[in-house]
Amino acid sequence: MLMASWNVNGIRAAVRNGFLDWLTNSDYDLVFVQETKARVEQLGPELLEIDGWGAAWHSATSKKGYSGVAVFWRVEPDEIIEGLGEPTYDVEGRVIGVRYGDLVVFGNYFPNGGRGPERVAYKLGFYNAMLARIEALRAAGRHVVVCGDFNTALHPIDLARPRESRKTTGFLPEERDALQRYVDAGLVDTFRLLHPDEAERYSWWDLRTRARERNRGWRIDYFFADRELTSRIVRADILAHEYGSDHAPVVLELA
Repeated sequence: MLMASWNVNGIRAAVRNGFLDWLTNSDYDLVFVQETKARVEQLGPELLEIDGWGAAWHSATSKKGYSGVAVFWRVEPDEIIEGLGEPTYDVEGRVIGVRYGDLVVFGNYFPNGGRGPERVAYKLGFYNAMLARIEALRAAGRHVVVCGDFNTALHPIDLARPRESRKTTGFLPEERDALQRYVDAGLVDTFRLLHPDEAERYSWWDLRTRARERNRGWRIDYFFADRELTSRIVRADILAHEYGSDHAPVVLELA
């Protein structure tokens, strides 16, 4: 199973930038996208009727043009999961998942804490709620993969300027602690598993400062897999050569 995850920073803008060609010419079985910034009724047939692909959408209801996630598949899943079942978070359209047998794969758009302490607290609450959902599934005998834009760099190697960013959301100690709890619970950062010491591998760059040209980025997009799946991990990578968004796609292949 070959999977990709991409924060497209607006699905309609992504279509104008070649997203559909990228999708339909790919070998992916599952593609998760974040920050769609659209409700289903705003989308045209080019996204809702893609030959050879099915899709599910979970959009924000709190306001238009905000947040939102989706998943595209080649094979119909056994189950589609929309949201966490917690209205506090589901109104922002942040979780979409699919189940194939005993494997559940979530695509998430984790909150950004950039609007102050209240949003950092909201972000940490989302982290905790998502981890509780994952742990419940694993306790029920499911294998779990969770991908998407986590909006947090875990280690200093995961961003270009860690020292200067210690008081910046996305690298705050409490945010890193929340993500570390995923690791402590038995989830594996698949990219770091296969590329433990590779520096300057980032998935997001600030467009305003043209940071991508200088590769002054952050690795905040991940595929985490439960440790029972470790032996099945074939590939984990960041496709920094793919443009069309301020994020790059990340990929995971399971045997």
